[in-house]
Amino acid sequence: MRFVDFHASNRKQNYSNNSEATLSMLRPGRKPLKTRFLSSGFWLLSPYFQILKGFQVRSPWLGLACLFPLLLSAGPAGDLAKALGELTFDRNQCYRVRDVTFSKEDIRIYLTEGHLVFSKPVAGRPIAALFSSDGEDGGDGEVILLPPDRAERKSLASFTHSPNLDDHFRTALFLFTGDEYAALQEQIAANPGNKKAPEIGALLDEQYDQVLRNIAVSYQSRLVLDLLGRPGRAIDLFASIFESPKLGTYDIVYDPDNIEQIIAGHVTNKNNRVFFDDWTSFTAASFRKKTPDARPELDASDFRIDATIHPDLSMTATTRIKVKPREPLRAARFNVSPAIKISAVTVDGHPAEVLQPESPRGSLISRGNNVFLVVPDQPLAAGREYEFEFQHQGNVILPAGDGVYYVTARGSWYPTYGLQFATFDLTFHYPRAYQLVAPGEIVEDHTEGDVRTTHRRTGSTIRMAAFNLGDFAQSRAQTGPYTVDVWANRKLEASLQPRMPMEVTPPIPARRRPTDVLSMRPVETPPDPTARLKTLATDVASALDFMASKFGPPALPHLSVSPIPGTFGQGFPGLIYLSTIAYLRNVPSSTGLPKSVDLFFQDVLYAHETAHQWWGNRVTADNYRDYWLMEALANYSALLYVEKIRGQRAADEMLESYRTALLAKNEAGETRESAGPIVLGQRLQNSTQPNAWTAITYGKGSWIIHMLRRRMGDERFFALLTGLVKKYDHNPITTEEFRQEAAKSLPPKSDDPNFEAFFSQWVYSTGIPSLKFTYTLKGIAPNIKLTGTLTQTGVDDDFSALTPIEIRFARGPAITKWIASGSDPQTFTVTLKQTPAKVALDPQNAVLKR
Repeated sequence: MRFVDFHASNRKQNYSNNSEATLSMLRPGRKPLKTRFLSSGFWLLSPYFQILKGFQVRSPWLGLACLFPLLLSAGPAGDLAKALGELTFDRNQCYRVRDVTFSKEDIRIYLTEGHLVFSKPVAGRPIAALFSSDGEDGGDGEVILLPPDRAERKSLASFTHSPNLDDHFRTALFLFTGDEYAALQEQIAANPGNKKAPEIGALLDEQYDQVLRNIAVSYQSRLVLDLLGRPGRAIDLFASIFESPKLGTYDIVYDPDNIEQIIAGHVTNKNNRVFFDDWTSFTAASFRKKTPDARPELDASDFRIDATIHPDLSMTATTRIKVKPREPLRAARFNVSPAIKISAVTVDGHPAEVLQPESPRGSLISRGNNVFLVVPDQPLAAGREYEFEFQHQGNVILPAGDGVYYVTARGSWYPTYGLQFATFDLTFHYPRAYQLVAPGEIVEDHTEGDVRTTHRRTGSTIRMAAFNLGDFAQSRAQTGPYTVDVWANRKLEASLQPRMPMEVTPPIPARRRPTDVLSMRPVETPPDPTARLKTLATDVASALDFMASKFGPPALPHLSVSPIPGTFGQGFPGLIYLSTIAYLRNVPSSTGLPKSVDLFFQDVLYAHETAHQWWGNRVTADNYRDYWLMEALANYSALLYVEKIRGQRAADEMLESYRTALLAKNEAGETRESAGPIVLGQRLQNSTQPNAWTAITYGKGSWIIHMLRRRMGDERFFALLTGLVKKYDHNPITTEEFRQEAAKSLPPKSDDPNFEAFFSQWVYSTGIPSLKFTYTLKGIAPNIKLTGTLTQTGVDDDFSALTPIEIRFARGPAITKWIASGSDPQTFTVTLKQTPAKVALDPQNAVLKR
């Protein structure tokens, strides 16, 4: 399961503990039945795109602007937001330009010939400019962007067919809060050939004024943050949108707040799904020379939430948070679901201004929840603790039919700042007809009239607090000091209801009785959503006990499991969501899913989400490039449990299904695995490979962990996992730190002792080889020469996989030789004292291969 929350627009991408264990990784070529995050997060924008269908679009840039009403309040932020919404070009600030150049870190822009018009000032200075070469003889603009490493060049080439971006464009819009205006004006003034052209400025303003406003509003929160002033921090946002004959419309953004300051890509719509395809994303040149400060602007702790769920299932809530800025702040950024509206905020009891715009383009590029700003009446001082109180409301509980409900904003129904460990005190008031599930121990639970109140408090710090609501049945299981409560819907959601049978009554001949009716198929009995309630409680408790014995205590001692419509699961601290299908004895035919996926729903899904109590809720990922670790470790932990209760064959069956999904091809004949290295994270989910993120993160990720296990052996492998939880408890881990820890667990004198070659190939690159092994025997015992040849095909020439060759004998232990494959056949010779009974290539499935 997956939930993603970005710290403001920060590309650090503070992922939650958990990502979706989705079924699509088991079914190559099938679209997952659940609306996934890239569609589910963006699904909230669908009304906007419906508006666009009837809108007279004068420019392709309007295809992802912002037509939503803005939530503005009186104050400096509201004034700036209003100015952005009314922004126009200054017709008298239009120039006929030639050979004007400027750069922003790795971005180089050349305005060879055309017209450049600046916007009217906001906060005392222009913040935008438009370049157009349309209608100009020799008119041209050029942008050059050179990614600094091979992986990013390969990523860029997969979209643009070139490892470096060197594109000639007709039109470009620039937004900036740095010194671009002054630098451009200096160049314009230095060349006498650059002349004012107010008549062209009028034409450009008329043609592009709406584009300017829409794009400015799309970046509204980020622009306002800079325009308010930021003591001690660079004010230097640069967002550019280009239109070229070759590449169409695309974005290049530089934001010094992001952990990867430069992002290039484009927005596209495919099969009614909206994507931002990240062409490349990397650290800017000046930042590559210094150690980045990944600390957040502020620490958020001690969440106290009092929420009321009304009879119509709408929610109103008050959230109080203790906030300590790490640096002076004029405004503080927070995240919340687009379904939640912030109505009021106070800071230490004093009213603060709130700016909560809806910015589709900004949300697409950052792939996060909506960012809103809180502007106190006085700047926030570094190191001082403040009490923030938020009043908010919205509809995050949706009906799924027949008394079943779906909680949409499971980790963002209250204001957050990143995903920091904090204590949570949760009070819910809700209709007495329902049960409500949330993390923490019960402090108070009572009913007055038609309202039930439940008060819970976590005994240790967690990163987020989710909840679920419904008409539930309950079963409890105890395992040592841990309690597992499993809740099941009493009714079945509409999507799982049996379809009505088609009945055909033919003309009744005289000899046929009126009761003779031909039915096209028999009537199905509706599945029972409580069928596996007690079994599931026992199973989850068993998985929790197994993992606690390997990794130590879970995030919280009390684990609740609750149903959610769809084919996915999600594992929050102390609370798990499981697909309703996991509660049924069999996969219903109404889902269209094959019966062969029973293993996924019966054992893998709940074990995977249980494993997130450690991987993601105790140990966390440092940024989006490391997030695969949480999913891979959780999924492989589930396979370890499946292996324990069902045997090695069942675990191998799942690994085989992942291999199949990785090798599935898209319309262009490209395998899902080839979409990019696993460290690209959510960037793997794009318009050309919409299912690649799932297949690679879960499937290849599980294979990577499995291959590490085979290399180091079970004893060392389990010691590695135990050590990771102890060392990184309540702390993030990077992929490089994981490599270093794994290398310490290798047996002495191992090939590739630092795991550098392994990670370079399997983690930071792509490829699944076809391997073929042949051998000959010469001589007689005790001097038998075995000469083997390992041949590799189907991958790039620089691919190399360390592969085991097992030599077995009638008597005595087997010998395992690890051979590195390569572009040429690899030959080795070993002397044996007896004739081998069997020589086999990778008999224990230790290498991901075709």
